[in-house]
Amino acid sequence: MSWGAVEKALETAVAVTWDECHKIYVLMDSGQVELMKSYGYDPILPVTDKAETLAVLATWFAESCGLRFITAVESGHGDPNDGFTNLISQGEYDYLD
Repeated sequence: MSWGAVEKALETAVAVTWDECHKIYVLMDSGQVELMKSYGYDPILPVTDKAETLAVLATWFAESCGLRFITAVESGHGDPNDGFTNLISQGEYDYLD
């Protein structure tokens, strides 16, 4: 898990969002975009340029509160707790490449 994992996830992601504190999500499909909108997440930015989006994520990560993380999330799982992939786990940021 590292920035390389984040970059790889952005290859197929449709949008990114964060709670402006510590939860940063890479949204892998339009179902997750709609779900995050229903939760009140703002901003939700479409992934149109991978390098620009990676720069945005790096800024959000640097500005985040403690216990920050970046997680990819996708729809289509029977259990709503499935579909989450840790890209940068909480506490891992001290050891990132």
